[in-house]
Amino acid sequence: MIQNKFKLIVGVLVVLLFSCTSGHKKNFSPQKEELAENVIFSKPLQARSKKKIRSSNSLKIVTWNIQDLGKTKNAEEIIEIAKILRNYDLIAIQEVVAKDPAGAQAVARIADELNRMGSKWDYQFSNPTKSPSVYMSERYAFLWKTSKVSLLKKAYLDKDLEDKCFREPFIGKFKLKKGTKPFYVVNFHSRKHNDHPEEEIKFFNDYPERLNTNNIFIVGDFNLNERHKVWSDLYELGFKSAVKNKKTTLKTACKNGVYLNHSIDNIYYNSLEVKFVNSDHLDFVKTCGNIKNARMLSDHLPVFLEFTMY
Repeated sequence: MIQNKFKLIVGVLVVLLFSCTSGHKKNFSPQKEELAENVIFSKPLQARSKKKIRSSNSLKIVTWNIQDLGKTKNAEEIIEIAKILRNYDLIAIQEVVAKDPAGAQAVARIADELNRMGSKWDYQFSNPTKSPSVYMSERYAFLWKTSKVSLLKKAYLDKDLEDKCFREPFIGKFKLKKGTKPFYVVNFHSRKHNDHPEEEIKFFNDYPERLNTNNIFIVGDFNLNERHKVWSDLYELGFKSAVKNKKTTLKTACKNGVYLNHSIDNIYYNSLEVKFVNSDHLDFVKTCGNIKNARMLSDHLPVFLEFTMY
């Protein structure tokens, strides 16, 4: 009898012990599972973030009409221009003064300052454009970070358009240092908006056939926005504008807190050839109190496009 009672008591204790242990597992397991989910989920997030940056694989092109780039720019202004441009890989500049050497010298001064900021840069400026008058004639310039980009041959002014444009485009053929496919950059400053710049821009539709590639970037100051019908043919070929509805020129004075004016600077690229990463205008003005000093650099904002090659 006593033996039977002892067995019964032992059996009850075992059941109770098992129940407590099992209950402890039930309370702990969800915490372990929740922790595991968090660890597993955080890894793809980090990977996606790194993939989005892609700093080593992407290229950043920036275009800027730097008003009257020549002897009017003092040393401090050249340094400020270089600071704005330093984080980009390939720079296209319009409105480099052509009537004296000071324009070409200003490009060299920008390159010199960029070289002081941690990366090696090279540059090339164009001859003066074949314009209807000396007052319309300008030079263009390319500057590029040599660790990211190579210029495959000397850039050139487009002679086929010198009788059709007030300032014929400046064309450079480049290649990514870590890539194999060459690409062209067509650097352009159109005639004024009231002189019908669309009569110049319409010839850009021929570039894919003339250059025998769609891997083309058409950059610069077009004196009309990306919604103008002149771009329709290029859009049908797969081209897109880097920025949309982005004002890129500066007012002479701030009015009601607004200092930006027209949407005329842009980068047009073929979306079938490159993958878009990022783009914007670079607002170095930021507040109305800076408008006077900002206009000492230029009356335009730079526009950039970051992309990767397919």
